[in-house]
Amino acid sequence: MTNLQIQLIWEDPTTGERREPRLDVPIAFGREFARLPAELDGQRVSRMLLNSNEVSRYHALIVWDNNQPIVLDQGSVNGVFVNGQQQKRSVLANGDTLQIGPYIMMVSLTASVTTQFTNPPSLIQFNPNTNIPDPNLPLAPPITPLGSSFPPLVFQTEQVPVQALHATGLPVDECDYLAIGGGLGSFVWADLLRISGVRAEKIVALGIEAEPYARYKRLCLNSQIPLHERLRSNSDSCPDNIWGWPSYAWREAWQDFSKGKLNTALRYLWQVFAEPTFAETYTPRASNVFDSIDREAKRINWNQIYRYGRVRAIRKTDDGRYCVAYSRGQGNHAFFVSRYLHLATGYPAIQFLPDLQAYREKYQDSKSVVNAYEAHDHVYEQLERQGGTVLIRGRGIVASRIFQRIYEARRKNPSITVLHLMRSPKPLGNKFQKATRLVKNHYEFQPFNWPKACWSGELRVMLEQATPEERKRLLTDWGGTTTADRHDWQSITEQGLREGWYQITFGEVLGVERDTQNRTVTQIQEKGFGEMKLAADFIVDATGLDAKVQASPLLEDIVKQYKLPLNYLGRLTIANNFEILEMRNTKGQMYAAGAITLGGPYAAVDSFLGLQYAALAAVDGLASAHAPGVRRLNAVSSFGQWIKWVFNQSPS
Repeated sequence: MTNLQIQLIWEDPTTGERREPRLDVPIAFGREFARLPAELDGQRVSRMLLNSNEVSRYHALIVWDNNQPIVLDQGSVNGVFVNGQQQKRSVLANGDTLQIGPYIMMVSLTASVTTQFTNPPSLIQFNPNTNIPDPNLPLAPPITPLGSSFPPLVFQTEQVPVQALHATGLPVDECDYLAIGGGLGSFVWADLLRISGVRAEKIVALGIEAEPYARYKRLCLNSQIPLHERLRSNSDSCPDNIWGWPSYAWREAWQDFSKGKLNTALRYLWQVFAEPTFAETYTPRASNVFDSIDREAKRINWNQIYRYGRVRAIRKTDDGRYCVAYSRGQGNHAFFVSRYLHLATGYPAIQFLPDLQAYREKYQDSKSVVNAYEAHDHVYEQLERQGGTVLIRGRGIVASRIFQRIYEARRKNPSITVLHLMRSPKPLGNKFQKATRLVKNHYEFQPFNWPKACWSGELRVMLEQATPEERKRLLTDWGGTTTADRHDWQSITEQGLREGWYQITFGEVLGVERDTQNRTVTQIQEKGFGEMKLAADFIVDATGLDAKVQASPLLEDIVKQYKLPLNYLGRLTIANNFEILEMRNTKGQMYAAGAITLGGPYAAVDSFLGLQYAALAAVDGLASAHAPGVRRLNAVSSFGQWIKWVFNQSPS
């Protein structure tokens, strides 16, 4: 039996990304590498480090016994669960689920191979010219394509002479503050700079879409969150209003009250007063969020701050600043030089399951197999006309919204069935200290993607003060694939299961093919049933987004050029004030925000409030460095700026 290995398949508890290590037995699990045995009966032990406080220092061991793999609990505090049942000793079979802390792993016995091949991640990148998800783009194209002379050769050096930029004959502009990305992260940073006293002409934001929420709005619409639906965000998480008051709930209540809708107005106020114990958590309408950002964009002169440009490379200059090489169109290149730079490039790519990618490549079929973040309205239009079967992959917030959209389509055509394929059951929710997340029908529920205390409560302070190793464990315990704790979604799930048009299946995907009727056929290994096939007219991949540096040509270029350290999630390493310390250039400072910083001192980095917190920390750092025009807000100046916000007056 020693010619067999055990493959463990799970979703990373922090990011939801797929992990598939193939290991030789014996296998030891624990949170402290030094406590795991290196050898057992003369055999080398495969040591699996699981970063979670729910995992004991030496938690469990898998060994061979009578030609069977056996998992043994090593006296752990939180126990070992096999197929949802706590076990001290248990035989493992193909398709079993092994849970150790928040890690839920599917067990697969596989033949040992001498050579392991690592396949590149399956991703859908955003087209750098249109900002639209493009499945035909190669992964991480080079910054400088063959045959192109831009950026120039001088960008191969770590410090670019400013004189060399002018020698190229290309336009060279300068500003004090330069935001890279042009999205919500750039907008929030520019907004706070304006409130802190910086004039609009001193700030530049480079991006490829004038609306700072353009990509976010497109992803919302593609994932079936229309403008009248609600986002998974808090009432006082207002990208247009750093003070959070009046919150979205108060604004929506006032709008309804002015229209004579007293009942709904009172309901919104009751929600924010009683959430989450006595009322469902309030979340704002998408249209209200986008309209409020439009108002603030006009107030701070965003149209003057924003410049169209696709950033190609970033370098330090020889005079303590930064140079950005960017393209303004086909063959139209230029440079920007700035003392203070802010990186908020967002998610560079969309996760796409490898078996679905293989199906697309084999059958050249991007209509039957779609990603939830791609435009795929044709799926629901055909379902409403003809009925059919949809297979959903993933079980987070996006999967819930896709399921709700299919439910709405069933009102027009009841001949629609939903198959929901999950890799493994979810019998228990993540635990931290005395709190345990709610689980129903294998969905893990939580109002937001992180516990609320991660934004401004004790968990935020705990993470800031933690060491890198402690941060791994904390983020693992707090994170995970969750969906919003909404009663309408829970009732739809219950109704679908009760009426039989919604089925949940667990298994490992062996492959996806197409049958003679041009339907997709997903072959899975299901626990207790062996191999089985799931036929569907459409497959929707709702497994999420990707923000690792390797998925972004721009970020990967900076990391390689300056040998920047990455954190354990493959994101940028930042200080507690979100500065990239290794990029300090005498007085020059570079800050980062958003998903590219996950794994650092803040958990909810890609939320509205997270972007605002990152901006507050960064601008506070600029004030400490006596950056030109930046005045630290105090009670009087902040109140004065809030009054200007209320009356929609320019911050200047």
